[in-house]
Amino acid sequence: MNIGLIIAGGYGNRMQQDIPKQFINIYDKPIIIYTLESFQKHPQIDAIEVVCLEGWTDVLKAYAKQFNIDKLRWVVTGGKTGQESIRNGIYHLKGICQNDDIIIIHDGIRPLVDAYVLTDVILKCRQFGNGVTALPYNEQIFCTADGNTTTEYIPRETLRRVSTPQAYTYGKLNWAYHEAFEKEIGIYGSAYTNTMMVDLGETLYFAAGSDKNIKLTTKDDLEIFKAYLRMEKDTWLK
Repeated sequence: MNIGLIIAGGYGNRMQQDIPKQFINIYDKPIIIYTLESFQKHPQIDAIEVVCLEGWTDVLKAYAKQFNIDKLRWVVTGGKTGQESIRNGIYHLKGICQNDDIIIIHDGIRPLVDAYVLTDVILKCRQFGNGVTALPYNEQIFCTADGNTTTEYIPRETLRRVSTPQAYTYGKLNWAYHEAFEKEIGIYGSAYTNTMMVDLGETLYFAAGSDKNIKLTTKDDLEIFKAYLRMEKDTWLK
């Protein structure tokens, strides 16, 4: 079984809106629904679990019913941090998932995930035990000690930008989150599943990525998202 685990437990203060950013409507559809539709339409996704911001679970369920997201099976309340939210989703699947089931973790505010990206993370996970969306880094990266000067750079060929979706076997995820929270490894600050896995000594395997798979963090990101949606409607583009 392949389960999409969608993380929508944050509020998104940097968006400076009156409602959580995952529920902002763009062209009469909430952002979270665009994300869920990508998983709903993918033939290899069997079920969806959403980790939702406390107090918004009924709203999410109503939107899912309105937009026919019938793969949505479970809605779980999020935690105080991103890692706590993911943990809540993983723990809730105990007794539901087998160890070799694949869990595809994805940010609810990345609504433009392509089908081929989902396909490849699942494929890599079947091959290697995990698959993490990644892209080459195309800018030059320099190191600095004082903020003003540099004598050292990092070859960009050695860098990858990693985001979601990320796929892991349930057994490995269940072990990792128990280990991490018991020993307080890889759970603070900007930590995510991928960084936590590396902190726990695991090797990650890169899967296909897409520049279109943007994370909606600021109001400017919303304008980029709208532009992508308009572009998809332009039939004259090859």
